[in-house]
Amino acid sequence: MWSSIIAVVGTLLGSAVAYVLQQRAGRIERAEARTEARRRDRLAAVTALVAALAEHRRAMWVREDLRMTGDAPEAYAAARADSHTTRAAITAPLTTVALLAPELAGTAEEAARATYALRGAPDPNALAARRQDAIAAADRLVTSAAAQF
Repeated sequence: MWSSIIAVVGTLLGSAVAYVLQQRAGRIERAEARTEARRRDRLAAVTALVAALAEHRRAMWVREDLRMTGDAPEAYAAARADSHTTRAAITAPLTTVALLAPELAGTAEEAARATYALRGAPDPNALAARRQDAIAAADRLVTSAAAQF
């Protein structure tokens, strides 16, 4: 009789231990999935921001080059409209980076400011220098993000 009781108790304990281990494994798996989803979301936000900054940098280069040459007012007006669109496209990914990766917010803001600085360059050399500064700031953002992720 004692052997039957010991067998039943052992079976119950084995089931309880298996249940606890399954619950723990499930929690660990869910935590890992959340961590991976967060990393993926942060990476997507930085990628979107860097792409938007590059597009705005290109639009500002075209716009400012046309402004300095003054040859085609209609082309400048189109480039100006394009630069407004590309600047607006920076807002959402910049906000997303600030919310999902606050440790990158300062670097992201710096990259955005450097890109915005292309506006009003006094001459082609200054425009080229500001463009290089903007590229370097975007590269620092990518480097910082790589270190974080």
